[in-house]
Amino acid sequence: MKKVIFLGVIFLLFSFCPTDAGKSTKVANQQELKAAIKEAKAGDEIVLTNGVWKDIQIQFTGKGTQNAPIVLRAETSGKVFIEGVSDLKIGGTYLEVSGLYFRNGYTPSSTIIDFHIDKKNIANHCKVTQCVIEDFTQLNRVNDDHWIEFWGRNNQLDHNYITGKSNQGPTIMVVLKGNEHINNYHQITNNHFGPRPRKGGPHGETIQIGDSGTSMAPSFTIVSHNLFERCDGEVEIISNKSNYNEYRNNIFYKSEGSLVLRHGNYCTIDGNIFIGDEKSDFMGGVRVVNTGHWITNNYFYKIKGEEFRSALAVMNGVPKSPLNRYNQVTDAVIAYNTFVDCITPWQFSVGANMDKKDVLPASEIRSARPDRIVVANNVIYNQTPNDFPVKAYDKVDGVLFKNNILNSPNNSDVKDKGIQTENFSVTKISDWLYVPTANNIDAYQGFDFENIKKDIFGKDRTVSNAIGALVLPVDNSKGTIAAKDYGTNWFSTEKKAEASKTIKVGTAKELVSALEAAAAGTIIELKKGVYTLNESLVINKAITIKAKDKKSKATLLYLGAAKSPVFLMEPKGNLVVENLIMKGNKEQYAFATLEKNMKSAYNLWANNIEVSDFDTVLNAYKDAFADTISIDNSVFKNCKRGIRLADEDEDLGEYNAEFVYIKNSKFDAIQSSVLDYYRGGYDESTIGGNLVFQNNTVINSGKEEASGILVKTRGIVNVVLANNNFTNNPIAAIAVLWGEKGQAPKDNIIKNSGEIKIEENLKQKMMY
Repeated sequence: MKKVIFLGVIFLLFSFCPTDAGKSTKVANQQELKAAIKEAKAGDEIVLTNGVWKDIQIQFTGKGTQNAPIVLRAETSGKVFIEGVSDLKIGGTYLEVSGLYFRNGYTPSSTIIDFHIDKKNIANHCKVTQCVIEDFTQLNRVNDDHWIEFWGRNNQLDHNYITGKSNQGPTIMVVLKGNEHINNYHQITNNHFGPRPRKGGPHGETIQIGDSGTSMAPSFTIVSHNLFERCDGEVEIISNKSNYNEYRNNIFYKSEGSLVLRHGNYCTIDGNIFIGDEKSDFMGGVRVVNTGHWITNNYFYKIKGEEFRSALAVMNGVPKSPLNRYNQVTDAVIAYNTFVDCITPWQFSVGANMDKKDVLPASEIRSARPDRIVVANNVIYNQTPNDFPVKAYDKVDGVLFKNNILNSPNNSDVKDKGIQTENFSVTKISDWLYVPTANNIDAYQGFDFENIKKDIFGKDRTVSNAIGALVLPVDNSKGTIAAKDYGTNWFSTEKKAEASKTIKVGTAKELVSALEAAAAGTIIELKKGVYTLNESLVINKAITIKAKDKKSKATLLYLGAAKSPVFLMEPKGNLVVENLIMKGNKEQYAFATLEKNMKSAYNLWANNIEVSDFDTVLNAYKDAFADTISIDNSVFKNCKRGIRLADEDEDLGEYNAEFVYIKNSKFDAIQSSVLDYYRGGYDESTIGGNLVFQNNTVINSGKEEASGILVKTRGIVNVVLANNNFTNNPIAAIAVLWGEKGQAPKDNIIKNSGEIKIEENLKQKMMY
């Protein structure tokens, strides 16, 4: 008997040993890597030695199993650097990649990481984890790529840090072209999506699932427990374009955009947190299009955007809409959400544009109102009373309101017994989390509401229920965003702040040398005098160049070649100039960008400068994009052209600067337009650029301007033209403003300078 028991124990021990335990192969170059991949079997591990792997295209193939995947990993996570012209393509089953750091380069193909190699080599049940992609962006921002593409089924992206994409195209794209790619159940979880800079037009999404052509396909992709931090690429942070996807428990932190159900049906948005602030009106929440979505248990804090970027935007649709436009919103449930310190958080029939039928085709007229919509058990709370919680751009007769409460009077045009003002209080848990002091248990029980079983933090609603996203009690720890829960366990996103250093110079040679040697953040202070320059000063980092004060301005006399600039703005150039006089010979530019390879944005701040005798004040080429151009208390005279931000002329919704501020300045004898700032193409979801032209004086300018317009802003969405003085400018029009966008001149003085015109509905080229 003892012998039988002994043999049985031996059998059990062997039965639990991995029968297909693999080998570990360390590789040091591309040839060794290719050989190891070719020989790899289920359970094997391929280890990339620490160091820089440059100009490498990896095709990772193989057939692992669920219990024995084939692993491609860094020797030490974060110590294997993929640089140069490099990419990674995965094709096979149960393959896993971990620990790689993509930096200092860009992909030679259309993707950095691709879950397929070709039509025959598609990834299924594959995983990328603990990797970083940082600024691995194309040399030219107009070049299109996707950093990560999902194909196949059951693939996973988890615990990665991804940041810095500045060129065109979604950061992550889920492709649904073919039966082998639908019903895919991909998982995008626990990632940290770091800052994506403003792009200046469409096609800057962080995640896009499907496209308009495949938008009726079922995807079943899950996007959960991710942190989206300052993802500002465009109005759509996430663009849903397929069916049955789930967006759960993500945090959108100060990101200028929204989670947008652009196409596709029957999606779930549950338990997400949207955090805005006082500084930006562009941070949005959820935008709803199409049928059958459930939007539950979400928390919105200080979302101040309007229309497309409101906390909750429910669109009007196009009757019998084509696939690539806007379908009517029907059969949606919006329940158990909380809105704190949001401005007019509920906006219905957004995009209604029946008044534009004279300038748009029928396929663009959004007249189909939301229908069969349930809005129930939501809470709106404002510390400072906001009496207009609801805005409707059309009738809301298709919306059923039930048991929604707010703590301010409802002076909106939309009034309903299902929206009631009540006296309730909240407790501050953290900078952004406010919770009710008591549960309001008067919850409406709608159809299928019993399936909303948990609140935003996982508390069981079947045991104790309440309206709003939160059910008491709430643990104080819920008000803390734990960075360790997102992204890798080895990469630190903390950037050490360095104290700025001031270098004083007295000659042109010293100025050039100081600029070349300066670290980012350096201040170069010029003594009073004349600095004769024969070549451009290259700005590719954060630099301040200034004279000590207004009374001791330094003069930059530029003798460089025609059409070359004093200051050449390169990618990531952030220039502050102050207390300077700049003089040319009427053939050069004061400021200009690179003509090509502007991979990322530049910024320019000019204060108390005098610019004269240049061909152009600022010449921005087509591929360049400025996040901010700010000019204050400055003088520009005897130049052929002023500020040119108009080379992006393909009418695809793109533009060359996001924010342009021109204040308290004087323009004298500018031969053509003072400003040419252009955005072309009909793209209703693009809500930039932004111009403030205020408290300026413009005299004797525009006589050679062919368009007859002095301040050109065609297609720019947000324009302030106020408190300016226009005198003796021989032009037909000072500006042509866009009435539909609320543009109107204010308190301008005009003498012998034409007129300011308003065009209500601007005719634009169709993009679609």
